[in-house]
Amino acid sequence: MAAALLEHHAAGTVDVRSAGSAPAETLNPAVLTVMNEVGIDLAERRPRLLDTADVEAADVVVTMGCGDACPVYPGKRYLDWALDDPAGQPPEVVRRIRDEIDERVRALLADVVSDLGDDRG
Repeated sequence: MAAALLEHHAAGTVDVRSAGSAPAETLNPAVLTVMNEVGIDLAERRPRLLDTADVEAADVVVTMGCGDACPVYPGKRYLDWALDDPAGQPPEVVRRIRDEIDERVRALLADVVSDLGDDRG
């Protein structure tokens, strides 16, 4: 959800990658439902395993409870978002999780875009 929301709000201004340390086989049906409610279709997305190239390419790495399974590289900015897991939750709970992620994504995007402006001088 976080990657899709960031892609949606960023509208091409940042490159977004999504992967997990222990990805599920398929996306949670409740996630598909609540993301469709905000106009984001995830039907063609598939969970994928995080690899070191994802972290190496990133300026900001957002983790969600992966602990020691996530590779750590010096010089990267890490944010660990403690969020409820949507797995097995009904749409009303997943909707609340989506909205919390959306708030965090919007704040992160504003910060990243501000940093880009500072770098351009």
